[in-house]
Amino acid sequence: MLVPMTGLPRASLGRVLEELGTTLLHVVCGDAALGQDIGGVVIHDPLDEPELPANALVLGVGLHDPADVERVVTRLGRHGAAALVVRAPVVADERLVAAAARAGVTVLAFARGASWTHLAGMLRELTSEGGRLDPDAHASGPIRSGDLFAVANAIAALLDAPVTIEDRNSRLLAFSSRQEDTDTSRVRTILGRQVPEQYTRILEERGVFQAIYRSDRPVFVAPLPDPGGTLQPPALPRTAIAVRAGDEILGTIWVIVPGPLGEERSQALYEASKLVAMHMVWQRADADMERRLRAELLGTALESGPGSLEAARRLGLKDEPAVVLALTVVGPAGESPLPAQLAAERRRLADAFAMHLSAVHPRAAAALVGDVAYGILPLPQNRQDAEERAVLVATEFLARVGSRLRPLVGVGRLAGDGSALARSRSGADRALRVLRSGVGGRQAARLDDVHVDALLLELADLVPRGDVPSGAIARIVAYDKEHQTSLVETLGAWLDAFGDVSVAAAAMFVHPNTFRYRLRRAAEVGRLDLSSPDARLSAMLQLRLMSIRSAPDD
Repeated sequence: MLVPMTGLPRASLGRVLEELGTTLLHVVCGDAALGQDIGGVVIHDPLDEPELPANALVLGVGLHDPADVERVVTRLGRHGAAALVVRAPVVADERLVAAAARAGVTVLAFARGASWTHLAGMLRELTSEGGRLDPDAHASGPIRSGDLFAVANAIAALLDAPVTIEDRNSRLLAFSSRQEDTDTSRVRTILGRQVPEQYTRILEERGVFQAIYRSDRPVFVAPLPDPGGTLQPPALPRTAIAVRAGDEILGTIWVIVPGPLGEERSQALYEASKLVAMHMVWQRADADMERRLRAELLGTALESGPGSLEAARRLGLKDEPAVVLALTVVGPAGESPLPAQLAAERRRLADAFAMHLSAVHPRAAAALVGDVAYGILPLPQNRQDAEERAVLVATEFLARVGSRLRPLVGVGRLAGDGSALARSRSGADRALRVLRSGVGGRQAARLDDVHVDALLLELADLVPRGDVPSGAIARIVAYDKEHQTSLVETLGAWLDAFGDVSVAAAAMFVHPNTFRYRLRRAAEVGRLDLSSPDARLSAMLQLRLMSIRSAPDD
């Protein structure tokens, strides 16, 4: 018989694969881009004729023989199943590929060491009504991925030793009780929520991480060296094991022990690592879903459409005055970060931005939408300096967050209520564009601070590139190029100084008489009437547009 596992589905096969990634499931053969909603998740029973809902996802528990898999695929195709999941490894030979193509059934491989029970639970959450795809159930609720601290305590009780669970970057995810009798490294790790850099560097130099990642069994780690003999209490030995999901290293478990573990305790730690892997995969999937849902809701709230007020309500916002902030990150001058590096840094900064804004106001909301993290920060209507306050919040965030790249924050105008958020977002986007262009070298600004530069950038969009420079400015530019002079710079300095020759000459470090001669020469070459307000305005605009277009694009 086929045992039903879910009720009302919401996810397609492609969405399931996107959520679980390649850590648990990967495509062996067939079409993974099926767009239909999964009609149910069922367990295969070889003794009964299947009664499947349309587009069922079938768990082939116990299927190993290639001939059996091929036969089941053919059988499921007659009943309109979407996919069959079997335990890895699965060989995609010609017969299986042909059978999957004829049946229209995708064959998926389920990572070894992972539990069918956990997979069924994940699929239930992904595809059922009220599960993880229900925005109301998850948009602002806690992550339902199990308590890693409880898991750490369970492992500590099993091994009779204090335990920490860390991610791939040695950030502390959870720790058990009984940490009072540990060493300095463990104390600093718990206090800082991160293994101190000096210790990770020693572990890397000694090849400890490489040994842990190469082995699927616990690895004994001798005490860290103490060159100065100042560590109190002294360093203690450890046993560590990698936490894996398929071929991917998710993190590590560290246990302080007096010596290498025996076979029984080693096996217990190995089994515990699989449980930790499932919890970490759940947490990552939940976190990704949380980000995606919040991005969809926040993007809708920032539009002026009919659903914007409802989206704001579901984000926990009230119909109150607020300012929209726009955050992105660009590479330092002269550097071009890899796209993957930029994307990872945007996600990290977006998470930190959301936390920072929520500390400022409990109803603040933030999410990454495309390559920009938008934040909605409620502020009192009667606060005269609401936008200045938002700039201060952004400046404090930039001062606290560490990034090798260059984060930028644009601040929009105060929106009186939820219906005006779209206008505030537009202002934040315009301010952010100016910051991206590098004008002024600032990292945070409100629209009013950079309004002229924003208008010039928008004017540059409207003017065809071949139309600037033209007329008098084009003639002066050509003369400078041919004769190696600086008449354009001279004219620009005079315009910037509002016609004050002394100020303009000082800016160019030349004598006023020399400056007057160059200015007259510029007017002659360009046939430019400097007494005409229109001629001066035209010249100033063209020079500013030339400056904008010569700036490097981020």
